[in-house]
Amino acid sequence: MDIGTRRLRLRPVAPHDAPLLHGLDADPVVMEFVTGGEATAPAMITDWVIPRSQAQFRECGTGLWVAFDRRTRLFTGWVWLRAPRHSAVPELELSYRLRRESWHRGLATEAASALISVAFTETGTERIFASTHPDNMRSQRVMQKLGMRLAAEHLRREQFDDGFTGHDVEYEICRADWLRTRRPAAVAPSGPRHRARGPGTVEMTA
Repeated sequence: MDIGTRRLRLRPVAPHDAPLLHGLDADPVVMEFVTGGEATAPAMITDWVIPRSQAQFRECGTGLWVAFDRRTRLFTGWVWLRAPRHSAVPELELSYRLRRESWHRGLATEAASALISVAFTETGTERIFASTHPDNMRSQRVMQKLGMRLAAEHLRREQFDDGFTGHDVEYEICRADWLRTRRPAAVAPSGPRHRARGPGTVEMTA
């Protein structure tokens, strides 16, 4: 299933996207708060990131979505909703990474908002959380714009999947809280919704 927003087109990652992901992770500024600026090894992307995402799409219908500008068709980055490997509750972890050229345009918020909407309306997800370095204020602003609230501070990253050592802050949004921000379509027909747009495509509208 592809997802369309006002400015982006998102689709599940495929093996041929490996060069795009590697190029993104080769930018030390993009990776500053992820690995301290080190690039992700190409083998990590081809042998772990993409296969794991594809497995999660088969198992739970979500994974890593690559995003493209609808006007230029250029790769802008990705958003990932992944199921934690050690969780007993129906929750997903949100992460996102954009090319520097796509920063400061609200695209991370736009893409992540669309995926959160799909997760809460199309799956049994009860909680979505995201973590970031406490100094990464850009990422925290995205989480706040998504309606997420601070859930915990000074979490050790070994609790998460990417293995980066250090400490993070965690934000969360629960289904009940998200639903309270939505107004019934019968009352406010201009509220957020999605509609089919061709085979296998969901168009997010406002």
